[in-house]
Amino acid sequence: MPRGLARDHDAKRAALRRGAAVYFAQAGFDRASMAGAAKACGVSKALIYHYYDGKEELLADILGAHLAALVAEAEAVPGGPGHLRRLIGAILQAYRDADAAHKLQLEALERLPEALRAPLLEAQRSLLALMEAAVLEEVPDLPRARRRPVVMSIFGMLNWHYMWHKPGRGLSRAGYGDLVADLLSGGLGKV
Repeated sequence: MPRGLARDHDAKRAALRRGAAVYFAQAGFDRASMAGAAKACGVSKALIYHYYDGKEELLADILGAHLAALVAEAEAVPGGPGHLRRLIGAILQAYRDADAAHKLQLEALERLPEALRAPLLEAQRSLLALMEAAVLEEVPDLPRARRRPVVMSIFGMLNWHYMWHKPGRGLSRAGYGDLVADLLSGGLGKV
């Protein structure tokens, strides 16, 4: 008879995702190994292989959980006046404590085989669509040819925040979110 899942199965997977994300982000996914991920997580190589068949599956789980959380946060933002500002703030807050997963999303996603990459790309498209809808609430007559560049510019400002932001110094995440929203809605004159 097959053994059931342990009660702490999901918690263990989450801990493995967190530890492996930091290790993969620091070592570089191409140079990383499952043995290194196990060591970084403080578990045996056998245990990590109990949960994942290989580093591609582990990376896909890290990115899948990260993107699912981002999409869920974005979907929870109510529409109406101020939607774009709230969405920007929610995304920046969702990035908190996810720098390693975020870095992997930006740098290692393309290393995954198509079968593992496809659902992650679909989650990214969902996030882009949510941002586009918020932009169109703000600027309903934005020409179609400019929508993608505007949405990608917003994510450009948000996605690289982790590279230079130092918590406790300068703008807070919320303050930076307001700065981005002000820049979008009023240009440099409003900032």
